[in-house]
Amino acid sequence: MLGTAVGLVNTYIVGHLGAAALAAVGLSSQLVTLLTAFFSAAGVGGTVLIARSIGAGESEEAEFFTGQSLILALAMGILTAVPCLLWGSDMLAALGGAPDVVAPGRLYMLAVGTTMPLMALLYVGNAAIRGAGDTRTPMAIMATVNVVNAALSWALVYGIGPLPALGVLGAGIGAAASSAIGGALTVQALLRRRSASGLGVTRAALRPAPARLWRLLRIGLPSGVEQGLMRLAQVMMASVVTYLGTAAYAGHQLGIQLLSVAFAPGFAFSVAATTLVGQELGRKSPQRASACTMTASWLALAVMCSGGMVAFFLAEPLVRFFTSDPAVIPQGVLAVRGCAFIEPPLAWYFVLSGALRGAGDTRYVLLAQALPIWLVRLPLSWLLGITAGLGLAGIWAAMILDMSVRALMLSLRFRNGAWQRIQV
Repeated sequence: MLGTAVGLVNTYIVGHLGAAALAAVGLSSQLVTLLTAFFSAAGVGGTVLIARSIGAGESEEAEFFTGQSLILALAMGILTAVPCLLWGSDMLAALGGAPDVVAPGRLYMLAVGTTMPLMALLYVGNAAIRGAGDTRTPMAIMATVNVVNAALSWALVYGIGPLPALGVLGAGIGAAASSAIGGALTVQALLRRRSASGLGVTRAALRPAPARLWRLLRIGLPSGVEQGLMRLAQVMMASVVTYLGTAAYAGHQLGIQLLSVAFAPGFAFSVAATTLVGQELGRKSPQRASACTMTASWLALAVMCSGGMVAFFLAEPLVRFFTSDPAVIPQGVLAVRGCAFIEPPLAWYFVLSGALRGAGDTRYVLLAQALPIWLVRLPLSWLLGITAGLGLAGIWAAMILDMSVRALMLSLRFRNGAWQRIQV
């Protein structure tokens, strides 16, 4: 919840500036999310190998994998900063952003791009800590990130006290500063062994070790590609939605932000499944790994379906909380109700994908992610939303079908049991 709250708070803050500001933050965030997708290569690789090492009682090996994942994170953070700083306008325009969206969006991306390396350390460092079984330290760090983001963004967007009113740029500065502080706190927790699990990193672990780096990448790269393809598809989806106009895109973005809150329980149980499956397989106990996964799946399903029902019936009040624009409200209601229907397959998908990643079966998760999103979601979004004239309702119908196919593919793989024998 805290991880998604940064985007949600900034959506709320700029939502009252109008549809163009809301679309600027939404479109820019989609691009930043795409660029940061490859952080998953270091994050998932680190989580899996650290969990296996902890399960096998090899704490020193877990620390070495932590150090190598941080090295990868820093390199990826530097690489992803370049497009944000140099080509923000070009990328926003290529996605169909109108001039009144591109201008503020470019400023948002400039601000966020300056702290990309620290954002990478925040993401990957927290993934390493969770792999050791500690989810409380990442929660505390993200709570700090949210306080900084909310206070700074609000003050800079509207110009509270002596601070200037910077609009969308102010939200970007708030997001950038909070990520930088979060990254610094994560590295500090690892260097000083302040996590509850006792996981730390030594100077020796921070020296590049080609063999360990390769093991991290062998497990993590499919996950990085998976996230990259998924987020590229989301960006392509954004370009489809922009055909419907700025109001439709702003409403769609509200639905996406509320969906990110709704799937927080799914992500939570996915993290639990990844860590527990990795640790139980490290202990040579595949039956316990399977039992943990099924428990997490049913819990996620119950929680997310309950949230979906609330979202469906309270769609209009939820949208009105974020915007008063009369053109955006009906589009946002459509998107939020689409979000409600996607919850059941999304819950199943989240937990099973997390479990398979924990087993090191990242290549199949890549397949189950890429095929439906590119062969189902994108073509049907265009056919239903644009060609058939169903608008945003057609686009969300395509998203629901895509997620249902993904959940089915992962269910079949999990029942097959091949994931229990993968060597990492």
